[in-house]
Amino acid sequence: MIQRPELMSPAGHWPQLQAAIEAGADAVYFGLNHFSARAKVGFELSELPEILLTLHRRGVKGFVTFNTLVFEHELELAEEAIVGLAEAGVDALIVQDLGVARLVREVAPKLPIHGSTQMSITSAEGAELARQFGCSRVVLGRELSLKDIRKIREQTDLELEVFVHGALCVSYSGQCFSSEAWGGRSANRGQCAQACRLSYDLVVDGDRRDLGAARYLLSPGDLYGLEQIPELVELGIACLKIEGRYKESEYVALTTSAYRQAIDAACRGERFQPPSDLRQDLEQIYSRGLGPWFLSGINHQAVVQGRAPRHRGVLVGKVIEVGPDGVLIESRVALRRGDGLVFDAADRRSPELPEQGGFLFDVRPAGNDPARVWLAFDRERVNLREIANGDLVWRTHDPQLVKRLKTFNESPDPTYTRPVNVRGWAKVGAALRLELSDESGHQIVVSDIQMLEPAKSQGTGLEQARQQLGRLGGTPFHLGEFTWETDGTAFVPASLLNRLRREAIEKLLEARGALPAHARVNPAAGTESRVTRLRHDVLAKSGPEATHRAETRLHLLVRNDEQLGAAIGLKPASITLDYLELYGLRPAVERVRAAGIEPRVASPRMLKPAEQKVVRFLLSLECPILVRSGGLLYELSRLEPAVRPELYGDFSLNATNTLAAAALLELGLRRLTPGYDLNAQQLVELARDLGPERIEAVIYQHLPIFHTEHCLFCRFLSSGTDSSNCGHPCEKHRVAVRDAEGREHPLLADVGCRNTMFNSEMQTAAAHMELFLRSGLRDLRLEFVHQTGAELELAVRATGSFLAGQISASELEGQYRRTGPGTTQGSLFVPKDFRQLVQLK
Repeated sequence: MIQRPELMSPAGHWPQLQAAIEAGADAVYFGLNHFSARAKVGFELSELPEILLTLHRRGVKGFVTFNTLVFEHELELAEEAIVGLAEAGVDALIVQDLGVARLVREVAPKLPIHGSTQMSITSAEGAELARQFGCSRVVLGRELSLKDIRKIREQTDLELEVFVHGALCVSYSGQCFSSEAWGGRSANRGQCAQACRLSYDLVVDGDRRDLGAARYLLSPGDLYGLEQIPELVELGIACLKIEGRYKESEYVALTTSAYRQAIDAACRGERFQPPSDLRQDLEQIYSRGLGPWFLSGINHQAVVQGRAPRHRGVLVGKVIEVGPDGVLIESRVALRRGDGLVFDAADRRSPELPEQGGFLFDVRPAGNDPARVWLAFDRERVNLREIANGDLVWRTHDPQLVKRLKTFNESPDPTYTRPVNVRGWAKVGAALRLELSDESGHQIVVSDIQMLEPAKSQGTGLEQARQQLGRLGGTPFHLGEFTWETDGTAFVPASLLNRLRREAIEKLLEARGALPAHARVNPAAGTESRVTRLRHDVLAKSGPEATHRAETRLHLLVRNDEQLGAAIGLKPASITLDYLELYGLRPAVERVRAAGIEPRVASPRMLKPAEQKVVRFLLSLECPILVRSGGLLYELSRLEPAVRPELYGDFSLNATNTLAAAALLELGLRRLTPGYDLNAQQLVELARDLGPERIEAVIYQHLPIFHTEHCLFCRFLSSGTDSSNCGHPCEKHRVAVRDAEGREHPLLADVGCRNTMFNSEMQTAAAHMELFLRSGLRDLRLEFVHQTGAELELAVRATGSFLAGQISASELEGQYRRTGPGTTQGSLFVPKDFRQLVQLK
């Protein structure tokens, strides 16, 4: 029998939650007003009992997103929230932070934990790392193909969850720092500023490249995986997930209903062919352009069209003529009064100018061609002079579709029901007995107190009993398997069957709504919080204290041979090589080693199942590794100490509290660079708790703001679809992305052809250097992107002069400023209110 996967739907609040239930979701995921990656929506903690009772009585699981990074001063609040969540009976917590996963295990050992997509899991090794911290399920990255997913499924028995519909982030989840860099707010903390949905220019070798209408070059289309459902079901994926906690209830109802049909068909062994009107409805309810995108493999020409960053809906047609009172179009869709339309002039207009669009006042045929229609709008809202022949026309709103979907929320009776199996015993001289069981394993037995008597003519048979016991209208059930055991002579009044059926259904609903067995928490030990106890335990196990050093050591990270030559001449403590071409690393490593300097190599941030050769190559270099991938860290930590290279953890491991940092150090890291969500004060406090010798702080860098599977080099500088046919323009051109303020953000590709876009300004710790040194931080790193050898030398020598007491911090900042287009404190800036806590309600 094919294992039926869960269908999980999003809920921003009650209307969406109700729509998900009535459309057939098996599980609903939602957040609270804290610790959630969608900070603008969510429930209050006090609402949880009602939410979970509502869900569980309908046979639906409730998963809570606890999927942000948590700061040290928030751990006590996190503990309080976890206690409340566990005691309310949530079915699982979806977490990003390894420290939070540890805390959940301490507070509620039986509460299931799911690893969020924010964990950036793209391999079986990444999944196993999550398992090591208590996760029973992981949400895989949306950049994986079906081939990748199949490989992971073969290599781990952990439950896998896959997104099948909804918005795509251009950056890997958990690896986006654009909101942090430009707005002082963190996507890892639920405050994404949607910078990927803005318009940009592409600058190639110093010149602006004409991209035509593709000005939103970082804005992907929306995922549509309906046609991939059979293969995902066949793979044994545990859960298929719909994105959209910010979406309306109509979106939740339609997408849930569509994927419910597809999953059920696949489980029956049938091929589900979505009817064309269903695909159109899905486009209509919300779409930036639907497609399977990475699920079907990499095609960089397809995933980002770049015409618009927002909901477009259904493509209606093109403008043929603009008249004084209306617009003549050639339409492929039947339009009605009240439809919402927008005119797409991306081919000829700047994206900064407002689009024209509004609700239809009238639709009139134009001659004998039914495809040609005149459209009339409110002239005060639509400026016809801004519309031109050839403009595309999209229907953004269909009130008839919205009206149809509202029935999922407005029907007085359940619209989606689940099977209940009924077994009855009817024998003369015995009481009528009914047994009800559901697909979740609940079982209820009820019986009457009166003994059954023989019938005067014919006993109550199978069909008579089925008819009465199958009358389940108004309940969340329909009759599943039915068994009627009788001696053939017993008479059972219809009134008795009905009464006992109602009693059994009510008891079954009560059993469903009971608190689950995992809704228990470990008691706190006296006045000491669980966080305090856990913090003490993990810090004691995070590794032996290194010898405290008085001298400060500078570490340099370079990305090309010119920078490397300059770096070698400066004799730093180490040089980390972060090259596009891995196989050019070996001579560079030997060059550094020959100079008497410790060489290190930076790993990719993402490693997919087919990229294990990268791991083997890194190990063959026999030098320390700067580990940027959780899956790689797990794999390397399992090597015998004799063959394991020295390991250093980088920012992308996202350690922002002692519980997470200590967990990573326990895996064999010598030092760790904390996550870039920490400000300077938080960084030194973490160093104080862990020991400053365990921390390597980055004091000069271009913050990596996007890390993407989508390759802009391939998309805009070639006609190829992937690395096999793009001609590798990343090796030939220097590219930057220019924003609306004129700042040019460098773009680099890595060995996996993934792109990293760096902030234009250098983020420096000059203003915090004295704080760093007072706190005992002695391992400081400078990272370079497009700097010349001379600029690198200037930055490093200036840092040395500061450390020698020859220049002040402000003078150091001035020297740094000479090496690029400006400086900023960026994420290191310390706001006055950064310790402010949200209130649990």
